[in-house]
Amino acid sequence: MVEDIPSSPPSKIINGGGNNVMELPKEKDMDHEESTLQKTGSKNGANVVKIGIIGVGGWGKNHSRVLHDFGVLTSICDMDKSKAKDLATRYNVNYYSAMDDMINSESLDACLVCTPTRTHYSVTKKLMEKGINVFVEKPLSYLSKECEEMAQIAKKNKIALTCGYIERFNPAVQEVKRILSEKIYGELLMIEFHRENRMPLHIKDVGIIYDTAVHDIDTAIYLFGTKPQVVFARAGKIFHSFEDFSNIMLGFGKDRVAVISSNWITPKKVRNFSSVCTDAIINGDFIKQEITIEDSLSTTTPRRVNLVEPLSLELRNFIEVIEGKRDHPEVSPEEATNVTKIAEAALLSSNTGSPIYLNL
Repeated sequence: MVEDIPSSPPSKIINGGGNNVMELPKEKDMDHEESTLQKTGSKNGANVVKIGIIGVGGWGKNHSRVLHDFGVLTSICDMDKSKAKDLATRYNVNYYSAMDDMINSESLDACLVCTPTRTHYSVTKKLMEKGINVFVEKPLSYLSKECEEMAQIAKKNKIALTCGYIERFNPAVQEVKRILSEKIYGELLMIEFHRENRMPLHIKDVGIIYDTAVHDIDTAIYLFGTKPQVVFARAGKIFHSFEDFSNIMLGFGKDRVAVISSNWITPKKVRNFSSVCTDAIINGDFIKQEITIEDSLSTTTPRRVNLVEPLSLELRNFIEVIEGKRDHPEVSPEEATNVTKIAEAALLSSNTGSPIYLNL
């Protein structure tokens, strides 16, 4: 079940040594940072970047809130007109029940696509062909060939296309990435992910691999800094039309491995991972945004300065690309395409009982 996520103070992402490093804003800088965002230009010649959102039945509600907080939300579209109207009234923006009406009536710099997975391709393609930058909630699309075409359209039209792999912006993941890049505890050998909860009611067209495991597929690639060579998976279904539990093994070079365990059966919400290095184990909690380091001598929990909202960091990254402050979004369409290819391979492996070798 999707819940509204409360706002948290905005943060900045700065580049350091090739890795994104979180920098929490000072209290006195927060108003200035927001006003700077609102003074930037758009392709329309206006003072504020104009962003619409399509689909507010699930995570779209949270995207709408953050975009409104940034002062860039101008319109909301949902097939359920009452949902669109209720949210638009809350944020004092325009609302539509048909995408074409929104595109033709609004002068949008960008649009967020938060519709069911199997509609991502058609909705995103139409937006990009109108020259509109697009942020697509994960996954980029259901079929990798659709993802590849979407990436080509974005390149041809010289617009930004990205996908919502939000865990890259999680401070716990960022801190582990920094530790791994500095090789403080040796080489990364293995990562185990556990992502468990009851089945979200709004997911109707895909199973847990495309809806949930893709987060950890992307995070594994991000932390290893390379792409897997082989996939082996087992999945099944109990309560859902599609698979509602799965275990996926990703094989990387030099015998490195990621194991991704996901289910929609466990009543307790679990979101954690363990990175096994040659000299320590680094445990991370996606929800608490904390890490714990266990080596041969001690167990250490680095001090967390403050909770930040990864969704705010993610959307700010996208907005800054539109504003020309960044050359490209954190998640490229090619990277998102690879995640979909791995999800396809995981389903194929589960169905055939065989490992699937990749050439990414």
